[in-house]
Amino acid sequence: MRIGLVGYGTGGRHFHAPYIAAANGIELAGVVARAPQTIARVREDMPDVPVYASQADMIKAGGIDAVTITTPPQTRRELVLEAIAAGLHVVADKPFAPSAAVARELGEAAKSAGVVLAVYHNRRFDADVLTLKKVIETGELGQLWRVHSRMELDEPSTLEGGPTGGLLRDLGSHLVDQMLWLLGPVKSVSAYLDMANTADGPTDAGFVLNLQHVSGVHSHLSASKLNRLVVREFRAYGENGSFVSSGTDVQAQAIFAGRRPADDLDAWGYEAPDRWGRLRTEGRDESVPSEQGRYHAYYEAFLRAVNGEGPPPVTVEEATATLAVLDAARLSAQAGRTIDV
Repeated sequence: MRIGLVGYGTGGRHFHAPYIAAANGIELAGVVARAPQTIARVREDMPDVPVYASQADMIKAGGIDAVTITTPPQTRRELVLEAIAAGLHVVADKPFAPSAAVARELGEAAKSAGVVLAVYHNRRFDADVLTLKKVIETGELGQLWRVHSRMELDEPSTLEGGPTGGLLRDLGSHLVDQMLWLLGPVKSVSAYLDMANTADGPTDAGFVLNLQHVSGVHSHLSASKLNRLVVREFRAYGENGSFVSSGTDVQAQAIFAGRRPADDLDAWGYEAPDRWGRLRTEGRDESVPSEQGRYHAYYEAFLRAVNGEGPPPVTVEEATATLAVLDAARLSAQAGRTIDV
């Protein structure tokens, strides 16, 4: 499959291009970039890959089967619809749409056109969440009671300002999707937002979400970008004990250090042993080896879906469910009460 990458900011450069290159059966066939410094980065990183001024120009040039759209969120709906109208399969970055209603619109457009539309909730493929999933599936915790997920980043420059930005739609998209994937659908949400003034207007710079899942398990999610903390932690509690992990966002750190998964895919994405989580039950207190973080597997699953060999790695319906929780969370924070989803 030949895929075009629309956008080459932090997302395109660090969270898409390296994993497209590492995915079996996929070729990066073009990049859309406009700013001179961005074009220079593309040509430095991938001198043989064509650069286009717009998605329309790349479509007109032909020779691609799919696109990944990782431009700013407010541009995404129109670009997704343009790609679908051209008969291309699409990976849309998160936040997928401004609301659950728009997400359903995009899903219907893809269905009518007979193309695959997938959403890039890549953090299902993090080492720590995959390790937690494995622990839960062993049943060693017994009946699961609650899961805590905390993601603190010291990245004030990456906070998107104004009412259409904020951390709830940014990191919240990932944390909510992970909990829906692990624990199933949500029936109600209580949310608390930390508001900050930015050049683009007030925005949420941190959040705490309490989700009540249909299964009876509840999850507690929190994140920030302005509080000078760097923490990634999972805690799971069940009738038989607990599992706690403090990861390092190992794939992102490796990318920012200049490494690429294609250089040594077998060794890619594992947490170091001193960062392995611990499982504690009666008579046991032991570390659990890291699963492999593998964002490249997202793209390989996308290729299989395009070939009719299974569902997309994250479906429109799943992404829409995440947006419905985020919509309810914002209403909860504004109204000061629990909201049914």
